[in-house]
Amino acid sequence: MSTAMLDTSAAETSANRAAAHAYLERLSARPLGHFIDGAATDGAVNDGAGGEAFEITDPTTGAVLGQGIGGTEADIDAAAKAAKRAFPGWAATSGADRRELLHAVADAIVARAEEIALVESLDCGQPIRFMSKAALRGAENFRFFADRAPGAQDGLALPSPAHINYTMRQPIGPVGVITPWNTPFMLATWKIAPALASGCTVVHKPAEWSPYSARLLIEIANEAGLPPGVFNAVNGLGEVAGRALTEHPDIKAVAFVGDTKTGRAIMRQGSETLKRVHFELGGKNPVVVFDDADLDRALDAVVFMIFSLNGQRCTSSSRLLVQESIAEDFTARVVERAKRLKVGDPLEKETEVGPLIHTRHREKVMSYMDVAREGGAQIACGGDAEGLSPDGYFVRPTVFTRARQDMRIAREEIFGPVLTVIPFADEADAIQKANDVDYGLAGYLWTGDAGRAHRVAQAMEAGMIWVNSENVRHLPTPFGGMKQSGVGRDGGDYSFDFYMETKNVAVALGPHRVPKLGAS
Repeated sequence: MSTAMLDTSAAETSANRAAAHAYLERLSARPLGHFIDGAATDGAVNDGAGGEAFEITDPTTGAVLGQGIGGTEADIDAAAKAAKRAFPGWAATSGADRRELLHAVADAIVARAEEIALVESLDCGQPIRFMSKAALRGAENFRFFADRAPGAQDGLALPSPAHINYTMRQPIGPVGVITPWNTPFMLATWKIAPALASGCTVVHKPAEWSPYSARLLIEIANEAGLPPGVFNAVNGLGEVAGRALTEHPDIKAVAFVGDTKTGRAIMRQGSETLKRVHFELGGKNPVVVFDDADLDRALDAVVFMIFSLNGQRCTSSSRLLVQESIAEDFTARVVERAKRLKVGDPLEKETEVGPLIHTRHREKVMSYMDVAREGGAQIACGGDAEGLSPDGYFVRPTVFTRARQDMRIAREEIFGPVLTVIPFADEADAIQKANDVDYGLAGYLWTGDAGRAHRVAQAMEAGMIWVNSENVRHLPTPFGGMKQSGVGRDGGDYSFDFYMETKNVAVALGPHRVPKLGAS
């Protein structure tokens, strides 16, 4: 790269960083509070806006961006009560009117796409090359479910000889939505848009490590005309605000995206009130590459699906199962590509891998380097942050080789830019190794044999399988996992099945015989 190109890139990066801080200044000038019943509750910790403050850091530099106010049980109670008050009016709003409002939210998201992308890249460390599309994906989520709002309550006609039965769906009530820190804006829209389209009201608890873009979303929705109380947000820690939300009796369902351990806790906490739960949890997803595959395309997909979004994605293909006949050569190509990945400032447009979200998460990911060595695996590349910012939360793209299926690195979710390579002998061996984990979210399969593609896809224990493809989402299709990767499905009408109750109405067609008891 020429000096002129380097200078241009540095100038653009500096401009992006300055713009991101300028956008963030309004939100970070004071501790970030909550948004309840159509109004922000921002303020100092001692003025009734919530509990103790927590720091929000820049993953690239380790610098403090600002503070958030930890939500208390009282904050959650206020938000839940606001959602409960707003629910009857929002549920009675026609689907056509809800569609119009949600399209207005989508329009506003598009109008502020640059702001959302820069704030999220700064806040989360995700490369701007991906975040520049995240806001537009969020807008598309709102548009997709907005267009389905008029038909959300529709059901079936089920006639019988003496009765006509028909089903209908009705919104379940106020719901809690708890979202993660990896792509917070898009994932929030993925949950909140169908809840609103169905007629539910929402209390959102964003991840404490990345709350800023969540605030942008609720401000946008409020300015677009959502009635007060329909969409509320409370910041804070999972142990306090999250638990209060999952235990609150006015919250009828909880949609959660995050790790499996937290999902188990939420299920326990919600059991006393018999809450409906929807979980998108962890994964240890396999990508299976047979020797008859288009290996160039498979290579692109393997590298993209583990190292994009800094490896912090639930559907990442963190296990490469590659057929023994091609394993050595194919693995060498993956390692070479991993070494060439551009790691650095996420606000530089050429960056492909940025920092991890938080110093605690970096420590977790780095701990697996010793786990790999102790288990007998080899670190073929990466495993450190040499040459990168000493204050940021970086980990170089890492490939583990000489791995076995019984190793921890092959079984536990690392959730970082770390790939474990395991050879397999034949189709049966590939299926056995693919399924030999506690998770079952996604699977990827590369082969030139159409029959094998269907056999293996049907045998893999995962909720979603992509054949000769990376993760390409189609919004009407079901999204969710098996085993310890989750409960329920998102997407299309599958989302409405969660946020709505199905009711059957039976109407007699005539004077059918009614059994008589106690008649003389």
